[in-house]
Amino acid sequence: MEAAQARTRRLTAVRREEARVTALELFFDLVFVLALTQCTALIAATPTWSGLVQALFVLAVLWWSWGGYAWLTSVVDPEEGAVRIAMFAAMAAFLVAALAVPHAFGDDALVFACAYGVVRVAHIWLFTMASRDDPGLRRSVTGLASSTAIGVTLLVAASFTDGVLQGALWAIAITFDVGVPFLFFAEGWKLMPSHFAERYGLIVIIALGESIVSIGVGAHEIVDGGIIAASVLGVALAAALWWLYFDVIVWLGERRLSEATPGKQQNELARDSYSLIHFPLVAGIVLAAFGLKKTLEHVGDPLHSVPAAALVGGVAMYLLGHVAFRWRQVHSLSRQRSLAALAALLLYPVALEVPALLTVALVLGVLVLLIAYEVTRFAENRARVRQELAHGHVPAAVAEIERMAE
Repeated sequence: MEAAQARTRRLTAVRREEARVTALELFFDLVFVLALTQCTALIAATPTWSGLVQALFVLAVLWWSWGGYAWLTSVVDPEEGAVRIAMFAAMAAFLVAALAVPHAFGDDALVFACAYGVVRVAHIWLFTMASRDDPGLRRSVTGLASSTAIGVTLLVAASFTDGVLQGALWAIAITFDVGVPFLFFAEGWKLMPSHFAERYGLIVIIALGESIVSIGVGAHEIVDGGIIAASVLGVALAAALWWLYFDVIVWLGERRLSEATPGKQQNELARDSYSLIHFPLVAGIVLAAFGLKKTLEHVGDPLHSVPAAALVGGVAMYLLGHVAFRWRQVHSLSRQRSLAALAALLLYPVALEVPALLTVALVLGVLVLLIAYEVTRFAENRARVRQELAHGHVPAAVAEIERMAE
């Protein structure tokens, strides 16, 4: 009897009890680091507007699959039962998909689609095991399985085409895969709020780390004064992006999610704030990393159109993601971050004329001015927000944040 129970335990998914992120989850996320790096490599290999769109398509697909595992491991313990082995298998498939990213629209299109399909099948299988005794969760998983099957099929079909048709199939696959869970089945999902928010915070750090890697990858020349200056500015830019997220936003998101009513309200808040709105944050970092990479390659020359757009547009996208996150959380706009995003975009024509090093300095200047303004203008409110959130007083913190709206 005990042996039978042990076998059953190994073949089932065990519900999560602890909120902390496990070592296996962090290990799984390391594969996503390669995926982010490969998206940057895809743009670098095809530094055109179509290449930029292709990289965003690939990133969207990989982001959605990674997010599925964040939802999964907020329900089940990844280190118990069959989940551990399935996570390793998913890592292997994710790695193959990441390796195929640079040619995901070319010779490796079918390899990418099939590897991605394996990642999603493992995800659905584990969620199916976890939902055996939960009819509501089972309905949501069934709906997700249907949209996933259609999405993967469309990507496989796209691998046999090229050009506009291939791009259209990718766009339809992404829209369908993301849209169905967005419109239906929200009430059945389960999650652990503090764990869920921490997972997404950690992935932002991983994306920022990838931007640091891009600095090293871009430095092919002798380390002279220009390379040193660009490296220091690149690290400062990454630090500014880190500050803007982890100073207050990360606290607010976790507390608001914890206070939301479990079920439809909490699930929709998690879906909108993290699964959807965090995508422009990560995509913005990836685009900015590509701009930094090209800056290190040609410090004294102006950036070409696509790298320039990636640098200033990536930072703007990141800031607008913050604006959307704040709106979803407390229904107020951050005017200063909206204006900073606009200022970054206005630097595009400048970036085409001045040395790349100066462009990075100007973009960094926008972020430093934004941080300085928020720290001084909202010093008392900011201190109260952090204090209230630290003590779990979410309504009081929200009130303070609303007072900070201009």
